[in-house]
Amino acid sequence: MWGELMNLETFCLLDATDMAELIKKKEIKSNELLDLSFQQLEKMNPSLNAIVHTRFERAFSEAQNMEHTSTSFMGVPMLLKNISQSVKGEPMTAGSALLKENVAKLDSHFVAKLREGGSLFIGHTNTPEFGLKNISEPAYYGPTRNPWNLEYSSGGSSGGSAAAVAAGIVPVAGASDGGGSIRIPASFTGLVGLKPTRGRTPVGPGVGRQWQGAAIDFVLSRSVRDSAAMLDLLQVVQPEAAFQTPLFPGSYINEMKKRWKKPLRIGFSKNSPVGTPVSEEAKLTVEKTMKWLEVQGHFIEEKEPDVNGVELMRNYYLMNCGEMAALIETLEKSLGRIITSEDIEIESWMLKEAGQSVTAAEFTASLAAWDTAAAQMADYHKTYDLFITPTTAYPAPRIGELTHSDKQQDRLQQEISSLGKHEQQQLIYEMFLPSLTYTPFTQLANLTGQPAISLPVHVTSEGLPIGVQVMAPKGREDVLLKLAFLLEQSNLWAQRKWE
Repeated sequence: MWGELMNLETFCLLDATDMAELIKKKEIKSNELLDLSFQQLEKMNPSLNAIVHTRFERAFSEAQNMEHTSTSFMGVPMLLKNISQSVKGEPMTAGSALLKENVAKLDSHFVAKLREGGSLFIGHTNTPEFGLKNISEPAYYGPTRNPWNLEYSSGGSSGGSAAAVAAGIVPVAGASDGGGSIRIPASFTGLVGLKPTRGRTPVGPGVGRQWQGAAIDFVLSRSVRDSAAMLDLLQVVQPEAAFQTPLFPGSYINEMKKRWKKPLRIGFSKNSPVGTPVSEEAKLTVEKTMKWLEVQGHFIEEKEPDVNGVELMRNYYLMNCGEMAALIETLEKSLGRIITSEDIEIESWMLKEAGQSVTAAEFTASLAAWDTAAAQMADYHKTYDLFITPTTAYPAPRIGELTHSDKQQDRLQQEISSLGKHEQQQLIYEMFLPSLTYTPFTQLANLTGQPAISLPVHVTSEGLPIGVQVMAPKGREDVLLKLAFLLEQSNLWAQRKWE
């Protein structure tokens, strides 16, 4: 049916599963889907600034030479994130002017696995420098805007991918999540944003730890079934990886359609784990979801885990400091020169400066705190199958709202060099606090290694989406996807269709 009627409007209505099925049935060709994807890109990207690099000719050439099989996403156009998701011969800048000449020498393992599934890569999406922020406003490329309202951010660090999927340019896009970077933009743009269990999907080569296990690559999608099918494709036990999780024995696509064997016990909280304010709109996402779950027959209870959120965030930032100091040192060796504050953005510089004062003992102790939190969450899940919160404490911020002014940058740069290491860590916390106030809920799952998903269940009175977050024990993405699939069929689902 769709093949005969395919135009730009219908293209934007389809998910990746639909597109792959049309190709299998020979109702449409992959180059026709690519053409429609590029039409939508040319129509939407000038206002969104979601895509920073395209590969028109190579994508069409790959489509022409593709050996068509029954793989999950055969011939489906897809975008990748401009950090960690490298394609051989293509630029990989991580949102930084410092890497403007960098060209990938090989496909990442993640990209290679996507190729096996038949995806056609049409380009790379915008991301903040080194993926460090919850908005995508890099100085080198400029801000990515939200398709729901161009005055607002699409979030970060996978903000370019979120904007592209929400705007109908592609049905699914590569993303990564080290502190909420899949779930935050999913909340801000009305998408499905799953962060899998630590070790579930391919990493590297060369970056097997990815922020000591906090970060993981996956996708942003418009449909639950696309996320489930992607997890079926991407789950792997990778021998060289630092972290591994056992393969799910069944199919996520099949499992999500099954009925519950018994009612779930679900804990929830509407309070920020770091004591910051939470908007009434965010609280409403939880209230609506819990009422719906109660009607479905599940047991719900307002109960927070016994985790010190402020201390956990301090340890998270300490890790960021150490990681950034190590990255800059590696880049200096590669470039053969000293990197100065003129080369990188203020957040990168601040983390690098503070990281140079972090001792090995302090870094090790910070990681031990992650393990403590993981044990506390494991204990929580002995009683509760799921833990539900808002995904974000507010809908999307305005463009520029969370970007430091020149005056603020000058002050921060002067202060960081004059402080002792403990005062430096406090300054780092204060620097990120305005951003953390928007997004205090997502980091927990990164540090414990649990899967978590953001689902679009609410649109504010101002017309902006905001999501609800569901966390499950390690290895239980199947429970998240089953719940998501049921919610997707309910009247709570709040996605917008784009033409």
